[in-house]
Amino acid sequence: MPTPKRLAGTFSVADFQLVLLRRMADHNPDLVDDARHDLGVSLAQMREANKRWQAMVHSPHARGALSRYRSVLGEPESRTARRVGDLDCESWQWPIPLWPDLRFEVLLAPNNSVWNDWLVRAPRQPGPALNTLDDLAPWSCTVDEVAHAFAPARPLEGTAPGRWGLAFTAPDALGVPREVIAEFTWGLLQRATVRDGNGPGPGPYEQQELHERQYGQY
Repeated sequence: MPTPKRLAGTFSVADFQLVLLRRMADHNPDLVDDARHDLGVSLAQMREANKRWQAMVHSPHARGALSRYRSVLGEPESRTARRVGDLDCESWQWPIPLWPDLRFEVLLAPNNSVWNDWLVRAPRQPGPALNTLDDLAPWSCTVDEVAHAFAPARPLEGTAPGRWGLAFTAPDALGVPREVIAEFTWGLLQRATVRDGNGPGPGPYEQQELHERQYGQY
């Protein structure tokens, strides 16, 4: 069986993109399929990349998260001191070719443990204008962008690694305030669900059996 070191050594940035896509497929399979076709990658290749990533993450001899990211993504494009609340940390960012306007960010605590890892807007790249529900299109914005646009937003705990949620109030196209749950995977918006009006709608983080049958388990 390949060792974690060998697995990491054969794992590329292109493979890591497929790991990000695999987790997003549960909410937006059509967007993921389009991205796969643009990359010239099959469904089997996406599954295999995710399988190898999970083997690295869950191996009893797995290296730390920071070492794993460096082995796959290389040296970061930028390293910046950051203060989040009462925590002093450092932001490491890498470009991801599939989303050129974004960066994959790892936030490090003072002891170099990974505190957070997700997609963020690239420096000096303008984010989208977020004013109403209609602006909340899948893959258009990040957690931070939505939280700032519709403050105050309440964070929600995800049910799987790489997932986050926000609860907030946003106006619809007619200016009527609506209660919204926004769901994110690796920091990128996947869907926004109105929680008032015509019934509760689908619950956050629910699994869709059709998607699971197509893409398999995590």
